[in-house]
Amino acid sequence: MLEARQLVLRRGDRQWNHDFVLEPGRTLALTGPSGSGKTTLLEAVGGFVPVHSGELLLAGTALTGLPPEQRPVSTLFQQHNLFEHIRVADNLKLGFRHGRPDAASWSQVLAACAHLGVDELLERYPGELSGGQRQRVALIRTVLRPQVIVVLDEPFSALDGDNRQRAGDWVHQQIRDSRRHLLFVTHQPDDTARWADEVLAL
Repeated sequence: MLEARQLVLRRGDRQWNHDFVLEPGRTLALTGPSGSGKTTLLEAVGGFVPVHSGELLLAGTALTGLPPEQRPVSTLFQQHNLFEHIRVADNLKLGFRHGRPDAASWSQVLAACAHLGVDELLERYPGELSGGQRQRVALIRTVLRPQVIVVLDEPFSALDGDNRQRAGDWVHQQIRDSRRHLLFVTHQPDDTARWADEVLAL
Protein backbone atom coordinates (compact mmCIF):
# COMPACT_ATOMS: atom_id res chain seq x y z
CA MET A 1 0.00 0.00 0.00
CA LEU A 2 0.94 3.66 -0.38
CA GLU A 3 0.89 5.61 2.88
CA ALA A 4 1.37 9.21 3.93
CA ARG A 5 2.06 9.38 7.66
CA GLN A 6 1.96 12.82 9.26
CA LEU A 7 3.34 14.18 6.00
CA VAL A 8 4.01 17.91 6.16
CA LEU A 9 4.67 19.94 2.99
CA ARG A 10 5.60 23.60 2.82
CA ARG A 11 5.72 26.08 -0.03
CA GLY A 12 6.41 29.70 0.88
CA ASP A 13 4.26 30.57 3.87
CA ARG A 14 1.76 27.78 3.20
CA GLN A 15 1.74 24.39 4.89
CA TRP A 16 -0.23 21.19 4.29
CA ASN A 17 -0.57 18.10 6.48
CA HIS A 18 -1.50 14.75 4.96
CA ASP A 19 -2.40 11.31 6.26
CA PHE A 20 -3.82 8.71 3.90
CA VAL A 21 -3.60 5.05 2.90
CA LEU A 22 -4.12 3.87 -0.67
CA GLU A 23 -4.43 0.16 -1.35
CA PRO A 24 -3.12 -1.44 -4.57
CA GLY A 25 -5.49 -1.14 -7.51
CA ARG A 26 -7.27 1.90 -6.09
CA THR A 27 -7.58 5.52 -7.11
CA LEU A 28 -7.30 8.63 -4.92
CA ALA A 29 -8.82 11.86 -6.25
CA LEU A 30 -7.45 15.17 -4.95
CA THR A 31 -10.02 17.94 -4.92
CA GLY A 32 -10.14 21.53 -3.68
CA PRO A 33 -9.79 25.12 -4.86
CA SER A 34 -6.74 26.52 -6.64
CA GLY A 35 -3.86 26.99 -4.22
CA SER A 36 -5.03 24.25 -1.86
CA GLY A 37 -1.91 22.13 -2.42
CA LYS A 38 -3.13 19.46 -4.83
CA THR A 39 -0.27 19.77 -7.31
CA THR A 40 2.23 20.20 -4.46
CA LEU A 41 1.21 16.81 -3.07
CA LEU A 42 1.65 15.18 -6.48
CA GLU A 43 5.07 16.81 -6.82
CA ALA A 44 6.05 15.55 -3.37
CA VAL A 45 5.05 11.98 -4.26
CA GLY A 46 7.17 12.25 -7.41
CA GLY A 47 10.12 13.68 -5.48
CA PHE A 48 10.03 17.14 -7.06
CA VAL A 49 9.11 18.93 -3.82
CA PRO A 50 10.95 18.21 -0.55
CA VAL A 51 9.02 16.84 2.42
CA HIS A 52 9.30 19.00 5.53
CA SER A 53 8.52 16.14 7.91
CA GLY A 54 6.65 12.85 8.11
CA GLU A 55 6.84 9.81 5.91
CA LEU A 56 5.75 8.62 2.48
CA LEU A 57 5.86 4.83 2.32
CA LEU A 58 5.29 2.20 -0.37
CA ALA A 59 4.80 -1.31 1.02
CA GLY A 60 6.49 -0.11 4.20
CA THR A 61 9.57 1.26 2.43
CA ALA A 62 10.30 4.99 2.68
CA LEU A 63 10.25 6.96 -0.57
CA THR A 64 11.02 10.30 1.03
CA GLY A 65 14.80 10.25 0.56
CA LEU A 66 14.79 9.02 -3.02
CA PRO A 67 15.41 11.40 -5.95
CA PRO A 68 12.71 11.51 -8.66
CA GLU A 69 14.57 9.20 -11.06
CA GLN A 70 14.71 6.45 -8.43
CA ARG A 71 11.08 6.58 -7.39
CA PRO A 72 8.54 4.08 -8.76
CA VAL A 73 6.36 6.97 -9.92
CA SER A 74 5.02 7.82 -13.39
CA THR A 75 3.95 11.45 -13.55
CA LEU A 76 1.82 13.49 -15.93
CA PHE A 77 1.68 17.22 -15.29
CA GLN A 78 -0.62 19.63 -17.08
CA GLN A 79 1.95 20.45 -19.78
CA HIS A 80 1.54 16.86 -21.11
CA ASN A 81 5.32 16.17 -21.13
CA LEU A 82 5.62 15.53 -24.88
CA PHE A 83 8.86 16.17 -26.80
CA GLU A 84 8.07 18.37 -29.77
CA HIS A 85 10.99 17.29 -31.99
CA ILE A 86 10.07 13.59 -32.22
CA ARG A 87 7.05 11.74 -33.57
CA VAL A 88 4.15 10.58 -31.44
CA ALA A 89 5.30 6.96 -31.75
CA ASP A 90 8.75 7.85 -30.43
CA ASN A 91 7.22 9.87 -27.59
CA LEU A 92 5.25 6.79 -26.59
CA LYS A 93 8.35 4.59 -26.66
CA LEU A 94 10.11 6.92 -24.22
CA GLY A 95 7.86 5.53 -21.53
CA PHE A 96 9.92 2.34 -21.53
CA ARG A 97 13.48 1.47 -20.55
CA HIS A 98 15.97 2.85 -23.10
CA GLY A 99 12.97 3.81 -25.27
CA ARG A 100 12.63 0.20 -26.42
CA PRO A 101 9.39 -1.51 -25.38
CA ASP A 102 9.20 -5.26 -25.92
CA ALA A 103 6.68 -6.67 -28.36
CA ALA A 104 4.01 -7.30 -25.71
CA SER A 105 4.34 -3.82 -24.24
CA TRP A 106 4.20 -2.12 -27.65
CA SER A 107 1.15 -4.17 -28.56
CA GLN A 108 -0.51 -2.86 -25.41
CA VAL A 109 0.37 0.71 -26.39
CA LEU A 110 -1.09 0.26 -29.88
CA ALA A 111 -4.27 -1.23 -28.42
CA ALA A 112 -4.60 1.77 -26.10
CA CYS A 113 -4.05 4.17 -29.02
CA ALA A 114 -6.82 2.48 -30.97
CA HIS A 115 -9.16 2.50 -27.98
CA LEU A 116 -8.59 6.20 -27.29
CA GLY A 117 -8.71 7.24 -30.96
CA VAL A 118 -5.11 8.33 -31.54
CA ASP A 119 -3.84 5.34 -33.53
CA GLU A 120 -3.74 7.35 -36.77
CA LEU A 121 -1.46 9.99 -35.21
CA LEU A 122 1.66 7.90 -34.56
CA GLU A 123 3.69 9.41 -37.42
CA ARG A 124 2.78 13.01 -36.60
CA TYR A 125 4.66 15.42 -34.37
CA PRO A 126 3.07 16.79 -31.17
CA GLY A 127 2.77 20.27 -32.68
CA GLU A 128 0.36 18.85 -35.25
CA LEU A 129 -2.06 17.56 -32.60
CA SER A 130 -4.99 19.22 -30.87
CA GLY A 131 -4.93 19.70 -27.11
CA GLY A 132 -7.17 16.70 -26.57
CA GLN A 133 -5.06 14.48 -28.81
CA ARG A 134 -1.89 15.51 -26.98
CA GLN A 135 -3.52 14.74 -23.65
CA ARG A 136 -4.58 11.25 -24.72
CA VAL A 137 -1.10 10.44 -26.07
CA ALA A 138 0.49 11.65 -22.83
CA LEU A 139 -1.99 9.64 -20.77
CA ILE A 140 -1.14 6.44 -22.64
CA ARG A 141 2.59 6.93 -22.17
CA THR A 142 2.24 7.75 -18.48
CA VAL A 143 -0.24 5.05 -17.50
CA LEU A 144 1.44 2.21 -19.42
CA ARG A 145 4.86 2.76 -17.89
CA PRO A 146 5.72 0.00 -15.37
CA GLN A 147 5.94 2.24 -12.27
CA VAL A 148 3.78 1.19 -9.32
CA ILE A 149 2.50 4.72 -8.59
CA VAL A 150 0.82 6.91 -11.22
CA VAL A 151 0.13 10.60 -10.58
CA LEU A 152 -1.95 12.69 -12.99
CA ASP A 153 -2.58 16.44 -12.71
CA GLU A 154 -5.98 17.26 -14.27
CA PRO A 155 -5.52 14.50 -16.86
CA PHE A 156 -8.86 14.98 -18.64
CA SER A 157 -9.06 18.78 -18.76
CA ALA A 158 -8.63 19.06 -22.56
CA LEU A 159 -11.11 16.29 -23.43
CA ASP A 160 -14.72 16.61 -24.51
CA GLY A 161 -17.46 14.57 -22.87
CA ASP A 162 -17.17 11.30 -24.81
CA ASN A 163 -13.38 11.26 -24.88
CA ARG A 164 -13.21 12.21 -21.21
CA GLN A 165 -15.42 9.30 -20.22
CA ARG A 166 -13.57 6.81 -22.42
CA ALA A 167 -10.13 7.95 -21.24
CA GLY A 168 -11.15 8.00 -17.58
CA ASP A 169 -12.68 4.53 -17.76
CA TRP A 170 -9.53 3.23 -19.49
CA VAL A 171 -7.19 4.73 -16.89
CA HIS A 172 -9.27 3.44 -13.99
CA GLN A 173 -9.40 -0.08 -15.46
CA GLN A 174 -5.66 -0.12 -16.14
CA ILE A 175 -4.89 0.80 -12.52
CA ARG A 176 -7.31 -1.75 -11.16
CA ASP A 177 -6.11 -4.59 -13.39
CA SER A 178 -2.42 -3.93 -12.68
CA ARG A 179 -3.00 -3.33 -8.93
CA ARG A 180 -1.05 -0.10 -8.96
CA HIS A 181 -1.83 3.18 -7.17
CA LEU A 182 -3.29 6.27 -8.85
CA LEU A 183 -3.50 9.81 -7.51
CA PHE A 184 -5.18 12.36 -9.74
CA VAL A 185 -6.23 15.99 -9.45
CA THR A 186 -9.64 17.08 -10.69
CA HIS A 187 -12.03 19.99 -10.32
CA GLN A 188 -14.93 18.00 -11.74
CA PRO A 189 -17.34 16.27 -9.31
CA ASP A 190 -18.33 13.82 -12.07
CA ASP A 191 -14.71 12.60 -12.30
CA THR A 192 -14.63 11.94 -8.58
CA ALA A 193 -17.96 10.14 -8.59
CA ARG A 194 -17.05 7.92 -11.54
CA TRP A 195 -13.40 7.01 -10.96
CA ALA A 196 -12.30 7.75 -7.39
CA ASP A 197 -12.16 4.97 -4.83
CA GLU A 198 -10.99 7.50 -2.23
CA VAL A 199 -11.22 11.31 -2.11
CA LEU A 200 -8.82 13.71 -0.40
CA ALA A 201 -10.46 17.14 -0.17
CA LEU A 202 -7.89 19.88 0.36
